[in-house]
Amino acid sequence: MKEIGYNFFRFCIKMGLHLFLKKSKIYGLENIPKNKPVLFLPNHQNALVDALLIGTNCTRKPYFLTRSDVFVNPILKRLFYSFKMIPVYRMRDGRDSLKNNEAVFNTCANLLCTNEAVLMFPEANHSLVRRVRPLSKGFTRVLFAALEKKPKLDIYIVPVGVNYKEAIHFPDKAAIYYGKPIQLKDWYNKEDLPSSISKIKNTVSVRLKLLTIHIDEEEDYEHIISKLETEKINFLNPDEANQRVGALLQEKSLDVEKKYKKNSLNLLRGLFNLLNLPVIILWKKLIKPKVPEAEFIGTFRFVFGLLIYPLYYGLLLFFIGFFGDWYSALALVGIIFMYNYIYVKLG
Repeated sequence: MKEIGYNFFRFCIKMGLHLFLKKSKIYGLENIPKNKPVLFLPNHQNALVDALLIGTNCTRKPYFLTRSDVFVNPILKRLFYSFKMIPVYRMRDGRDSLKNNEAVFNTCANLLCTNEAVLMFPEANHSLVRRVRPLSKGFTRVLFAALEKKPKLDIYIVPVGVNYKEAIHFPDKAAIYYGKPIQLKDWYNKEDLPSSISKIKNTVSVRLKLLTIHIDEEEDYEHIISKLETEKINFLNPDEANQRVGALLQEKSLDVEKKYKKNSLNLLRGLFNLLNLPVIILWKKLIKPKVPEAEFIGTFRFVFGLLIYPLYYGLLLFFIGFFGDWYSALALVGIIFMYNYIYVKLG
């Protein structure tokens, strides 16, 4: 009877999503292992809709962790439990409530030990920003707890990319991508748990960034989104969208490099003008205006420099040495000479 109720509820939710969304596409169902313990790890953009889309559109019937504050009502609590929803506690629920997660993770581990499927959101929060956020290590606790109970358990992790055209608009479009399964035993080392946690989190994060749109640049996020929207990039195709994001970031890096070089050259030129101010003023005010044609500027500048710089260095040496000391004068003129030389060679 309980299974009948669950299937009926699942069917109703699936039909509701069908009516709610303009279009939804599911990819990679063949990647979901059968008759094996599976932990689904999706990115989290659209609150409960994410879980419902996955729970009603995959070949398994996963249990999924749900924020604990929806379990307040006793009647709803029983209903949610019957629909395979498990409460998970967050900091906002109170620091003391976090200790309840130990029992929650243990429950999930037991489910995996009986070859069930569990769905957790590894980012531990949701956001409409098109970016895979840092992953919490909570899901690794569940996995490791299951292996503690059954060391030879063949657990699989399936990363899931959840994508929306524009989640806040109605009607919207969605696309779900089930990634290649990750066999936990390939990444688990009981003797080095910190390293195992790091490797597993990194692997899942990398896979998720291929299954959903990932814009890592916070500073230029709005600009990149605007460009993607202007170019009518398909947000339901993460491969296409991420390639374009990469191209935009490359264009930005080139612009930054050019800007850096330009700013650096401006700084060098400013220092050059400062160190050679009398010569620059003389050239611009007295000599350059008398150049008859632009083609002769180079010639005039060369001859002017050839004649004026020995005089300029000599006058600098004399005045600094006369009012200061000759060693300092010699050093300073030498520095100016070397700077001018390097500046000219560097262009």
